[in-house]
Formats: sequence, structure tokens, C-alpha cells
Amino acid sequence: MISSTVNKQVKYVNALVKKARTRREEDLFVAEGLRMCQEIPKDRIRTLFVSESFRETPECRSLIRGVRQVETVTDQVFQAMSDTRTPQGILALVRQYHYTLDQVAKTGGDGGTPAHLMILETLQDPGNLGTILRAGEGAGVTGILMDATTADIYSPKVIRSTMGSVLRVPFVCVEDLSAAMDQIRARGIRIYAAHMDGGNAYDREDYRGDVAFLIGNEGSGLSEAALARADRRIHIPMAGQVESLNAAVAASVLMFEAARQRRP
Repeated sequence: MISSTVNKQVKYVNALVKKARTRREEDLFVAEGLRMCQEIPKDRIRTLFVSESFRETPECRSLIRGVRQVETVTDQVFQAMSDTRTPQGILALVRQYHYTLDQVAKTGGDGGTPAHLMILETLQDPGNLGTILRAGEGAGVTGILMDATTADIYSPKVIRSTMGSVLRVPFVCVEDLSAAMDQIRARGIRIYAAHMDGGNAYDREDYRGDVAFLIGNEGSGLSEAALARADRRIHIPMAGQVESLNAAVAASVLMFEAARQRRP
């Protein structure tokens, strides 16, 4: 049992929690909490850390079955490792997922369902990113494309916000978003840019084919380079004195409108 906060494994976990660079170099991310850890495929878990108290629970016995490396730590040490105020006593080091643009941007012509993509440019809030993944799974999104300046998808806050959707929704992060959007358009995917000065109201367009929704930075919106590659601009009409919606809320409105149109 690990009983010291200066143990090298504890320091390793803390580095993965706090530093995006460490997560990239180690190709791992940290997932915490009972529900999240129950959803992770066992073959993706490199190490499972459990607190002394959680080790005695029936849930723990079920979870550790099939996991190669399980480490028990004292409750005090687990508190020091945790990124939450009230830890549940279970934390996993998980191998990262890697998708290609070809995998994320599959179209109806590839033999599956029509593309229903989210394109995110410089989204900064981890909570927004996590919520978009979670809502996206619920709306049937087929993939998410983001640029390198968007929040780290493997940060603990994003992982918590996804409620497990990060394990199931394909995503890809690219250095050159404009080039990636050009590739998407070449596949016949129609890009709709959410913009306050958009053309049609969002519910006046047809999203039953291969489509992608473009969402910009919370403060500055979309760049001119991204807007230039959109096929259409759309807006969400506002009542009262509200000028715009939170990025995750706006994305959810668009995703679920596409989902509504696609229902039989």
C-alpha cells in the first residue's frame, strides 16, 4: 500500500492531472470516479488506483477484475492525488484514443450514416468542450474536429464533463484547421458556421445530409479564415435582451436540431 504523498507513482499521477504536456508525452489521461471508471474498457486501463476505504467495497471487487495493475493508497494519499473536492476513491490512468481525420469525417457515401460533425475553433473553456462531447453523443454526432488552440480534451475537467462520452465519440485535433476544413468540404460535407450575423435562422436549413457545425471562441467568435470556408452562416434567434448563447448551449441547439430532422 502506498502511504506517502512523495511516492514516485503519486507524483506521476499529479503530473498527469496538472500538465497537458505530460499527458501528451505519456499518452495517458486520468479518469476519476466510480461511474467513469466503470465505463472504461479494461484493456485501456494502464493502472487503477483505489483508496484504502474503497478497496473494501463490492464495486471495487468488480472493477479491479481484469485490470493488470491495481495500486492501493491510503485515504490521505488518495485525497492528495485527486482533482475533486470529494473523491470517491477510484482513479484510472487510461491510454489515450487516437483517430484520424478520415475516421472522424466519414460520410453517408462511405456506407454509414451521413456525417454530423462539430468543428471547434479555439474553444477555451474545458467545461464547454466536455459538454459538447456529452451532448454530441446524445444528438448522434459522428465526430468532432478541433484545432490545437482548443482546450486539452484530456484535461481532468473535460473528462469529468463528458460523463464517459470521450470514450465513445471520435475526435481529432489538428494544427491547421483551415486545411482540415478544406478536406471536409472536398468530401461533400456542408459546413454551417454559427454566427450572430448569420444568414438563415438555424431551423430553416436542411441538415439531413452530410453536415458540420462550426463553433468559435467564447469571446472572439470565429476567425475570418474559418468563416471563409463555411458554406453557410446560420444564427439562433434571440428573444429579450440576450445577444448570444454560451458556446456549449449554442452547439447543443444546433446538434439536436440536426438530430430532430434525421429522426424517422
